[in-house]
Amino acid sequence: MSGAALQFTENDQIGRVSGVDTSRVAMDVTNSEMLTRVGIGQLIAIKGATEAEYLIAITDRVTRSLREELPDPSEDAVAALTVSPSDHMQGSVIGTYRTVDGDKVDTFKRGADSFPQIDRACFVIEAGNLQRFMGILGAGFSEDERLKLGVFVADKSAEAIASGDKFFQRHAAILGSTGSGKSWAVALILERAAKLKFPNIVVFDMHGEYAPLADQTKGGFAQRFRVAGPGDLAAPKEDTLFLPYWLLNRDEMLSMILDRSDQNAPNQASRFTMHVRDLKGATLDDTGKADIMETFTVDSPIPYKISDLVAKLVTDNTTKGVGKTGPVKGEWEDKLTRFISRLEAKLDDRRYGFMFAPPATALAYDWLAKQIVKLLRADTGNGIKIVDFSEVPADVLPVVTGTLARLLYDIQFWMKAEARTPVTLLCDEAHLYLPVKDDADAVQRQALWSFERIAKEGRKYGFSMLVVSQRPSDVSRTILSQCNNFLALRLTNESDQNVIKRLMPDSLVGLTAMLPLLDTGEALMLGDAVLLPTRIKLDKPQVRPDSATRDFWKDWGSLLPDEALLEAAVESLRSQSRMD
Repeated sequence: MSGAALQFTENDQIGRVSGVDTSRVAMDVTNSEMLTRVGIGQLIAIKGATEAEYLIAITDRVTRSLREELPDPSEDAVAALTVSPSDHMQGSVIGTYRTVDGDKVDTFKRGADSFPQIDRACFVIEAGNLQRFMGILGAGFSEDERLKLGVFVADKSAEAIASGDKFFQRHAAILGSTGSGKSWAVALILERAAKLKFPNIVVFDMHGEYAPLADQTKGGFAQRFRVAGPGDLAAPKEDTLFLPYWLLNRDEMLSMILDRSDQNAPNQASRFTMHVRDLKGATLDDTGKADIMETFTVDSPIPYKISDLVAKLVTDNTTKGVGKTGPVKGEWEDKLTRFISRLEAKLDDRRYGFMFAPPATALAYDWLAKQIVKLLRADTGNGIKIVDFSEVPADVLPVVTGTLARLLYDIQFWMKAEARTPVTLLCDEAHLYLPVKDDADAVQRQALWSFERIAKEGRKYGFSMLVVSQRPSDVSRTILSQCNNFLALRLTNESDQNVIKRLMPDSLVGLTAMLPLLDTGEALMLGDAVLLPTRIKLDKPQVRPDSATRDFWKDWGSLLPDEALLEAAVESLRSQSRMD
């Protein structure tokens, strides 16, 4: 490219700086004809402190007012008042462009080294200038960190490039109303990651819509697992996942079976804790793990038989004490009755079969290591793992997601630092299991604690989150506040828009005005991963998720409901399993 990317003449000037504060710059427009081509989100170049420097601003307000002026006294004294326009623009300074910066040319960096000066010339970046400027935004990223997301809406010939490193390492969120293109955005990012040698992303798929990404016959690139449903307990398949009860820590287990309002709750928790610790200790003793025996805790994931736990609790609950004159009421007698009943109810509920009715092999000491290898391996073709939760009932969903997320994070936490490879947890439909803390029940709070811990501490251990939701106002504030990158698609609900506004710097809040106006597949890309917060058109993924919006009117005009399939669906409902 010959010459600087931004080249302006006096005819390209739209106005001058008239006011500056810590976050915004006000401009008086001197070229009213050019103002008609300026809209919200337009890029403006403001002459900097040197000839080689321009401050780049994004307009967030454009106004025109009419004012009356007295006629020139030297002319006809009876002439009528004249009306002339008074045009103004307001924008936020977002970065600095330099034609020469040391030994580099055409550089752009976020932030401004100085504030705009009063009366400095302002230019609209359009046409050839816009095309060249957009072209340099991705040039600053090295080839091995470039994440292509699409093209800029302002200039569709320029690719929208983000830093893949910064996008994943500092947590990210994809937010948008239903039908805005979230699933395609997720599929696109997974598709880009799959082209790397050893990607490691675990996708929490709530509706089974990402199953096509694992279909090798259609170009799929992922590996798919399913959390066991009631229909998988008798003959589980190779892709079925179980999360045995012994993986749960003490608080997670008690959140499901302990009634804190019960006056005997402290006694019940005490006996449960003691017995679980003893049973885990017995397993270590039987398997000859003397070294682990010295340091394990009640929360350590060590297998034991749940039937042995129930037997010990029943013994406590029925054993009489010995007094001077004969049997007396035992220390724990009748104090554990309700606790045992709640536990047995969970054991009998087939919906919890993935937890309380795992296969016999799940009691083997080396079972856990094999499962972790399946979920965290990153061989070619195995790096993207999709975990399908579609058959898990909504009321137990937080238990499953929270336990699995904590387990994966704990493995990464305890791994030797030099051996860690980065892992990203993609949380689809996050509002279903990561609610605002004030709205969470006891079970949800345990799951929330696990995810919030990852959001706050995960970056240090190479563990990040990519949160996806159509209702950001219903997602934990703590988790969203830890996200440094946002792909915001169309959001029509005001409370959801306000969440985005609160998470953005004050200087960029004006950009959120276009959120309800975005077309399907368009997004605002904001955060550390991009140099310029801007509106982009996302590329379409080659392998599309099963999330297409149905054409109601066309389907009603051509598709007849199949009675046999309706009857089969009733049987699936009764059996709580999908029939082939």
